[in-house]
Amino acid sequence: MTDQPVNPLRDPADRRLPRIAGPCGMVLFGVTGDLSRKKVMPAIYDLANRGLLPPGFSLVGFARRDWADEDFAQIVHDAVREHSRTEFREEVWNQLAEGFRFVQGDFDDDVAFDQLRRTIEELDQARGTRGNHAFYLAIPPTFFGAVAAQLKEHGLAEPNPGQWRRVVVEKPFGHDLASARELNDILGQVFDSGSIFRIDHYLGKETVQNILAMRFANNLFEPVWNSNYVDHVQITMAEDVGIGGRAGYYDGVGAARDVIQNHLLQLMALVAMEEPTAFDAESLRVEKLKVLSSITLPKRLDLSTARGQYAAGWAGGQQVIGFCEEDGIAKDSATETYAAVTLNVETRRWGGVPFYLRTGKRLGRRVTEVAIVFKKAPHQPFSATATEELGQNAIVIRVQPDEGMTIRFGSKVPGTAMEIRDVNMDFAYGGSFTEASPEAYERLILDVLLGDPPLFPRHEEVELSWKILDPILAHWAAKGRPEPYASGGWGPAGADKMLARDGRAWRRP
Repeated sequence: MTDQPVNPLRDPADRRLPRIAGPCGMVLFGVTGDLSRKKVMPAIYDLANRGLLPPGFSLVGFARRDWADEDFAQIVHDAVREHSRTEFREEVWNQLAEGFRFVQGDFDDDVAFDQLRRTIEELDQARGTRGNHAFYLAIPPTFFGAVAAQLKEHGLAEPNPGQWRRVVVEKPFGHDLASARELNDILGQVFDSGSIFRIDHYLGKETVQNILAMRFANNLFEPVWNSNYVDHVQITMAEDVGIGGRAGYYDGVGAARDVIQNHLLQLMALVAMEEPTAFDAESLRVEKLKVLSSITLPKRLDLSTARGQYAAGWAGGQQVIGFCEEDGIAKDSATETYAAVTLNVETRRWGGVPFYLRTGKRLGRRVTEVAIVFKKAPHQPFSATATEELGQNAIVIRVQPDEGMTIRFGSKVPGTAMEIRDVNMDFAYGGSFTEASPEAYERLILDVLLGDPPLFPRHEEVELSWKILDPILAHWAAKGRPEPYASGGWGPAGADKMLARDGRAWRRP
């Protein structure tokens, strides 16, 4: 009988059994934001609908709005109906909604945090949450310190024996190395390191985790996963949309801080890491830290990096405005909406193999992929005309959309002549597995409630990522404004020149 893949929402000891969280609740700060409405609230409902939350699970919202518990329940209801992935069932909703509470207040409001403590104590009795609570900070990092201090001051962060308290924070984890260290110190003064969960939702995606499964569960790929065979690696996260309503967040942050520092460097670490001794948090952390510690920058940052800012153009068949014409963006903004960098991993496995990372908005299409591009065969006993259309072999891991993997290799074209052309062998998750993949936030929230941390970057990884990126940001800051590029294209000309200097070209996803 063919072995079936492990469902991440099921118990690894017995795949027939789901991984169900024990008695617990969650306090959600930032309930009015898009993240809570589009991701966190729907994921909680979907987990409940799958039977993966305890019957007495509670959700407490904290915000300045003058809401009653019923008003908060309506907000969650609307978010669930609009964004959840599973069908809406009244019986599931009614049971879940019985555990909803709302506390009104500011982050510096002692009275509100006293009320929060009493609310949690009431839920421990009424819903059986047993003192186990996660505090989800879906708020800007500038408020982390105030909330953490209030949780400590009001006795909410320190659990009694046999209980747990955890804190969940979203990126960005600082805006440079110094601020990241400050945030880590602030949280570390209130919660122990094992109780701090930094969410990078990309690490919750099935195809990201499949990088490890593909590499280490098979004997087919690992022998050629090194500089003897690999020419270079391209990691791309392209978006076909602009900043939308995120001007307040995005301006001054930019593409590199928003995506490269976290998502793409984490992907790079998974691609380049050595085999861990086990699939647990500590073993994965050790190997990822080795990679991040080994990353070096080229000497000429002006030749090995590129940045751009989208201008007006056509995207999706519609004429769109440029970044500096967006509402809330200054006309002379120097924030980049496209970033590309060249990185090296100074290890025996990867020495001499460049890693090209790029991300951008208003590009040709929405796609995230990792492409392992191989060297050409050292000798080909064919005529030059026979291989005119033959490129380099590649393994392309598609993270989104159309999750799966493509292997590109050369094959003879049917006919009497010897003509070799690139062909693709494709694996798609949707076509191979009948069970739908859980949404990343479902997996990550369940892991928080279970106290299972393999998919969450630790503070050492965050700080090493900023050490890599800070010199690039400083170099760009001294160079004026980014290079403009037309919306709907594939970025600035400088990014193409960056690879052309190495005799290479970006893949066209």
